[in-house]
Amino acid sequence: MECLVPRMLDAVPKGTIKVEYAGGLVVDDGNELTPTQVQHHPTLVTWAAEEGAHYCLICTDFDPPGLELEDPRKNEVIHYMVGNVPGNALHDGEVLFEYIGAGARQGTGLHKERKGRLPFSSRIFACQFKLGRPVAGNFFTAQYDDYVPKLHASFID
Repeated sequence: MECLVPRMLDAVPKGTIKVEYAGGLVVDDGNELTPTQVQHHPTLVTWAAEEGAHYCLICTDFDPPGLELEDPRKNEVIHYMVGNVPGNALHDGEVLFEYIGAGARQGTGLHKERKGRLPFSSRIFACQFKLGRPVAGNFFTAQYDDYVPKLHASFID
């Protein structure tokens, strides 16, 4: 996680967000999951939340080290966002961006995708909306599999 923070956030999250997908697949500090495995919403998302606090869950994809662009908004793509989450009750939050699974194009390797991306920066968003320091984080890697063409076909050009 420390290798990602300087490029995406101002501080290393103190906690770990627990994320599970169908079949008990767990996101675990950079493990590889396939687009097929993460095509649907996670079945569990939880973190150590303070009572009475509200949170914003942001899920993005980022470019690997060495492939960053100068404009930080072009190094991340938004995949899911839920705001005004009371505690860690994600289902009670407000979906700000519907879930889109991983979908790197064939031959682009881990996470590399630029065509048609929605410009986004976690750092800029957090600053703009005064979200404060991140409280939890986690990540996985993914690359092309046979589900990706189905995902891309579902997008409107």
